[in-house]
Amino acid sequence: MSPVGWLVLLLPALLRRGSSGVAAAGKVPAVIVFGDSSVDTGNNNFIPTIARSNFWPYGRDYADGLPTGRFSNGRLATDFISEAFGLPPCIPAYLDTNLTIDQLASGVSFASAATGLDNATAGVLSVITIGEQLQYFREYKERLRIAKGEAEAGEIIGEALYIWSIGTNDFIENYYNLPERRMQYTVAEYEAYLLGLAESAIRDVHSLGGRKMDFTGLTPMGCLPAERIGNRDNPGECNEDYNAVARSFNGKLQGLAARLNKDLPGLQLVYADTYKILTSVVDKPADYGFENAVQGCCGTGLFEAGYFCSLSTSLLCQNANKYVFFDAIHPTEKMYKIIADTVMNTTLNVFL
Repeated sequence: MSPVGWLVLLLPALLRRGSSGVAAAGKVPAVIVFGDSSVDTGNNNFIPTIARSNFWPYGRDYADGLPTGRFSNGRLATDFISEAFGLPPCIPAYLDTNLTIDQLASGVSFASAATGLDNATAGVLSVITIGEQLQYFREYKERLRIAKGEAEAGEIIGEALYIWSIGTNDFIENYYNLPERRMQYTVAEYEAYLLGLAESAIRDVHSLGGRKMDFTGLTPMGCLPAERIGNRDNPGECNEDYNAVARSFNGKLQGLAARLNKDLPGLQLVYADTYKILTSVVDKPADYGFENAVQGCCGTGLFEAGYFCSLSTSLLCQNANKYVFFDAIHPTEKMYKIIADTVMNTTLNVFL
């Protein structure tokens, strides 16, 4: 996810855990994902963009040590969530033509690194817009119907968990980086614009049969290593103005979720708060087993991401588990696992 909203996810409170502590089998037949680099499992490998990570050192701690297109050293939060449901431990990318519809039936990611809710954000690095992701979902639904039959396909679509992780790029890559949107909107107006786009996307998936949804809030984006180094007022420290915007947006996103749950029949939309856990880890990394929450593992850890990481391998850290971030924007696999576990347990406790 370029300056991407690598905000990650929460296991919805739509399920119950059995006495074994494992999510009840069969409740969620598939995990279907929309978003940016926080949840892109390799779609950008198949489009002409520089927003890629299908090269070393990305994926160095993945199952076979090979890059997959995930912007991390290993798995993402959505992968851990899929596994928690008893589904495959790695969610495949929709654009991987080597995969059959049967292999995509239990989970798929339409996400694209460097994208946003705003089409202008996707245009910065020529990646897949949220509208195009939704069109791929329509195509996926039809492929499921042909392969599985109307009834089984309908059950998969109706019972699947839909995860949205998107929005950080709209601010960091677009609004604060390019002049056009700042000339058009105040921050509050841009938040409202993005929330309108999020609502439209949610309504689209609902109209196509989706009911169980998880929309992830923004993380403390001002504390990304790349944003620390770019903080003109206080270099090296978190950009608290950016963090304030994330909190404001998240509050409004919660309001949107509450309203849509009332407006749309059968919708179970959960807001995933990842801001708190990431703030906690950044503030006290040692409490979570980390040694460094200021720099990424790759290169100097201050600005490198994507191809820049591949050019700085001589500076690569020895043990990514000691780092909160793998590059200057994206978390390590260990951090993704902590986030996924935390939000799953917190949310499920609420709904037991």
